[in-house]
Amino acid sequence: MKDHDSHGIPHTTPRQSATFSQDANSDIRRAAATGIYDIRGGGAKRKVPSFDDLLFLGASISRYPLEGYREKCETSVTLGTRFAKNPMELDIPITIAGMSFGALSGPAKEALGRGANAAGTSTTTGDGGMTPEERGHSSKLVYQYLPSRYGMNPDDLRKADAIEIVVGQGAKPGGGGMLLGQKISDRVAEMRNLPKGIDQRSSCRHPDWTGPDDLEIKILELREITGWKVPIYVKVAGARPYFDTTLAVKAGADVVVLDGMQGGTAATQDVFIEHVGQPTLACIRPAVKALQDLGMHREVQLVISGGIRSGADVAKAMALGADAVAIGTAALIALGDNDPKWEDEYNKLGTTAGAYDDWHEGLDPAGITTQDPELMKRFDPVEGGRRLRNYLKVLTLEAQTIARACGKNHMHNLEPEDLVALTMEAAAMAQVPLAGTDWYPGKPGTSY
Repeated sequence: MKDHDSHGIPHTTPRQSATFSQDANSDIRRAAATGIYDIRGGGAKRKVPSFDDLLFLGASISRYPLEGYREKCETSVTLGTRFAKNPMELDIPITIAGMSFGALSGPAKEALGRGANAAGTSTTTGDGGMTPEERGHSSKLVYQYLPSRYGMNPDDLRKADAIEIVVGQGAKPGGGGMLLGQKISDRVAEMRNLPKGIDQRSSCRHPDWTGPDDLEIKILELREITGWKVPIYVKVAGARPYFDTTLAVKAGADVVVLDGMQGGTAATQDVFIEHVGQPTLACIRPAVKALQDLGMHREVQLVISGGIRSGADVAKAMALGADAVAIGTAALIALGDNDPKWEDEYNKLGTTAGAYDDWHEGLDPAGITTQDPELMKRFDPVEGGRRLRNYLKVLTLEAQTIARACGKNHMHNLEPEDLVALTMEAAAMAQVPLAGTDWYPGKPGTSY
């Protein structure tokens, strides 16, 4: 572009509208061309306050650190100590979140089981039922009980080491997921009792209850089916964490799983993912407050999920009061999804490695989120399990390193006073001081 017009007057620099950005304009053009809303997976992509906005203080004179090679920092966690005869004993406070067979291939589910088992932790079935691959390679398997009831049967419930009643998911509080027809193969259709090749939308609410009183009845029913042996989890989305946690505990849950908006491997509307729910960071402290007000903190365990990537994220969630965390998207990346080695094929799909979120279309070049037999051949579940085990090991070592630096001999001894916030928003959400001060917005006893 020329610097001046034909009259010699300088041009002003063109400016992109902050409201009508390139992304917004692209969405408008896509909607105008197709007449349907955008569907994708991958959780929220917008920038929200996150664990990156927190820092650990570490130890100096006022706190005494632990020597990394001589003093232990324990990582074990027990989930389901409230009522279950056989609570879930884990070596590390990091679990694998529910991702369904159907959304994921059979070999991918096998790899999750192999990796979690090698790391001494649990994996979770997801919507669509229990596969022999996952049960066969998971010594600790959580069975998700979802509104759709796809693949649900009492025999598999009795095979599980825990049951997770899913009331909400972080990417879509109040909504259900989707599984497009191209991923509903003969096997998926049989497990879900669906017609092959027909698009499926999961229910957004359970068909046999309308409130917390009915949830209490359902929990008792599941305890009778399983002989009161296994823990009952209740999973809620980051909507109203104080009240949802309170009601889950009063209904009899052993464990509350709380999923923030950065989570979400399943497909749903883009507008839902980006504009419904709360950031994971905003959800933890209200849930912990609910447990404390009920006198149930640490008696009913709290598992946090939604955007966990590193050992620092693990440690920060636990310092804010969580007992454990769950990973989904990070686990898929560890298996090999969105790997740049498939960049040419991602380009052919109109995307790029790191941005691929059309898992519902069943064309995943990595062979992980697909039911295509040829694509599935690309994925080695043994190698995938090894990679996941390595990743879980690194997460644990990183979290231990931070805990030792704060003078803690167990991950559960991390606490809010070990943290400061870099922004006003993070300080308010996490209820920890803004760095360099002893204040956070809304701190009791302050009027500003």
